[in-house]
Amino acid sequence: MLSYVVAISQNNVIGKEQGLPWHLPDDAKFFKEVTLSQSKTMIMGRKTFESLPKVLPGRKHIILTRNEDYQVNDENVVVIHNLDDLKPMIEAPEEYFVIGGAKIFNLLFPYVEKMYLTEIHEDFPGDTFFPSYDRGEWKVIEQKEGTVDEKNHYKHTFFILEKIK
Repeated sequence: MLSYVVAISQNNVIGKEQGLPWHLPDDAKFFKEVTLSQSKTMIMGRKTFESLPKVLPGRKHIILTRNEDYQVNDENVVVIHNLDDLKPMIEAPEEYFVIGGAKIFNLLFPYVEKMYLTEIHEDFPGDTFFPSYDRGEWKVIEQKEGTVDEKNHYKHTFFILEKIK
């Protein structure tokens, strides 16, 4: 089963210049908790992988790229080149976490059953956007307000959404 893990600003921004346009430790903690559960496997595009500070510990990284020559020399990283290679994960009862970027989110939307969504209640400048989707096709299973403090400057809400079948 595929699930999205993503933080989105009010104006639908998810990235800027290969990174996040905000610093929100509360969301980083949520991301870590989610991606270290279930399969402990994250699916991403090449640019998203390259934006990570390093291979994230305790998790398998699957990179979907059209670049046939792309390689990463790490036992926790697998590079794939087509959607068929994701079929076992799409059909699995266990969750596999899609973490971006925009092209990957667009490509995999038909297969996603759950979203772990952090809504940041601010507008940010950015160059990468989450695809629009019909909220009526999703039900909120859980909603929790994030902490705003000296480290987390932006009001934010954590949602877990499930696709209505």
